[in-house]
Amino acid sequence: MPSRTHPFDLPIVGSDGLPARPVERADAARNRAKVLAAAERLFAEAGTDSVTMDEIAKAAGIGRATLYRRYPDTRSIALALLDEHERALQAKIILGAPPLGPGVPPAQRLAAFLGAMVDLLEGHLHLALGAETGHARYTTGAYAFWRSHVRLLLTEAGASDPDTLCDMVLAPLAPEIYWYQRHTRGHSVAEIVSALHLLAARTAAS
Repeated sequence: MPSRTHPFDLPIVGSDGLPARPVERADAARNRAKVLAAAERLFAEAGTDSVTMDEIAKAAGIGRATLYRRYPDTRSIALALLDEHERALQAKIILGAPPLGPGVPPAQRLAAFLGAMVDLLEGHLHLALGAETGHARYTTGAYAFWRSHVRLLLTEAGASDPDTLCDMVLAPLAPEIYWYQRHTRGHSVAEIVSALHLLAARTAAS
């Protein structure tokens, strides 16, 4: 059974679904760093949908063949960039300080988690939109982790049918929904976080 100290059987994973990074040759690591730095800059300037693989290769100063050997498309690069931030959040959930980490009631941890996810989206929405929209969101290793975490907290809170509820709690955190609320509806980060905290309190008590 999962313990409160180590709440998951799942390892820390990012959107790429890999629990640990493979050992790289020095030249491969340098190329990866160049690609990710160039892609992050281009994605932030133009959005993931407007950047081509050729533009990333040129900005990184590497050949197209070198780029394609590691990344088949721009979505895979967005996943790799988002991966770092997701792994850091997962580590805080497992072993970090409360209320995000263990040590407080489940409803309080759930509210903290939802707030942390808003911070992640606010800071890296352009990456999430390029990597985790539509059905692709549910196939990532990161989503499996978030789902396991929310399901566990709802179970600990005594919520009815936590297996169904956990996906409903995560639904407002879909990148395209967050973008719509922020940029079409004009809601502030504080308003979204406040609504999610209310959702956490009511769901955990259901």
